[in-house]
Amino acid sequence: MTARAVVTGIGVVAPSGVGADAHWATVAAGTRRTGQITLFDPASYPTRVAGEVADFDPAGFVDARQRVQTDRWSHLGFAATRLALADAGLADVSPDPYRWAVTLASSSGGNLFGQRELQRLWGGPTRTVGAYQSIAWFYAASVGQLSIRHQFKGPSGVTVSESAGGLDSLAHAVRTVRRGTPVVIAGATECPLSPYALACQLRSGLLSDVADPQRAYRPFDVAASGYVPAEGGAVFVVEDLAHALGRGARIYGEITGWAATHDAAPTDPEHGPDPTHYARAVKLALDRAAVRPHDVDVIWPDALGVPAYDRAEASALRAVFGDRTPPVTTQKPLTGRAHQGSSALDAATALLAFSRGVLPVSAGPEEPAPGCELTFLREPRAPRSRIALVGARGFDGFNSALVLRGAAPPPAAGS
Repeated sequence: MTARAVVTGIGVVAPSGVGADAHWATVAAGTRRTGQITLFDPASYPTRVAGEVADFDPAGFVDARQRVQTDRWSHLGFAATRLALADAGLADVSPDPYRWAVTLASSSGGNLFGQRELQRLWGGPTRTVGAYQSIAWFYAASVGQLSIRHQFKGPSGVTVSESAGGLDSLAHAVRTVRRGTPVVIAGATECPLSPYALACQLRSGLLSDVADPQRAYRPFDVAASGYVPAEGGAVFVVEDLAHALGRGARIYGEITGWAATHDAAPTDPEHGPDPTHYARAVKLALDRAAVRPHDVDVIWPDALGVPAYDRAEASALRAVFGDRTPPVTTQKPLTGRAHQGSSALDAATALLAFSRGVLPVSAGPEEPAPGCELTFLREPRAPRSRIALVGARGFDGFNSALVLRGAAPPPAAGS
């Protein structure tokens, strides 16, 4: 139970780009990657802006047989996993299957696949669906397919807590490492962009209906109008420290603390969620990491972009850190919100920031809304303590917080 869990591989497949380097280039440049939905015609919907993974070709990551059996959401997961394994310097197929595991987060499953099959069922004369409908739409489809493809036969599973799930997956990976599994694949991808999936999200009343991609998603801003949906996410190789050192792996950082709580009460649509339990998750994660609030270098918040939710999050952070919080940064306005995929992407951004020695500026707000006056990072700067807090809130009261400690950079050549 004393094993330490470190991240040795990062695979990103997101609107910001395919691969960690492409994602970081988007973050560093502050380039907005949201635009008109192209995966289907959104003309009849009030929300028509989203973050899509442009020009993604699954053929480079998924064989033809698996492509017809799975949804785009799983294709993104296949790609991110292969990139993470390659980044970690690990084999594409496990040489020791029962000592490698996979635990990813999931929310809505295979939306595009399910949409196509249900339209065929109710819109065509055959009244049938394909043989793979039940497994392609299933929320655990990506984990199952990855387990088969890469021979991950250790203790595996799926976390289901909406946007909080990406962090919960990493926390579960640490527990799995501490129980004796040296390599765990964790993280999340999402693809909530189909007519059915968009209709479900619209029912929440939390989506932005602003048509201008540059103005649609503005968390903590006076002009906040809701979130912009997105696809993609990030997958990690989480590894036992001794195992990683034994094979000479490059280490991005260590997962040192985590916590999950639940509001246990309906959310007030006018005033937003009660910040109490989110603040408790943040404090618990810091305590478990043995980190004092003033030692935190940077915070990646949930940043929903809904005024009442943003105020509640800001209130929770002030309850833990005081009126002057550590620097806060978010890149969600650049990519959109990919539910559990976005919290995983925030964790990837934090680790990449430490590995590159620079904390990226926040993509907004231009003018903080009343109650949202946090210490937003306006200029890039070098990390100090190399400690990041990542927070996430899932619909219906899920709260998660994760503490990451970035690895020290390697010594300069000749030093």
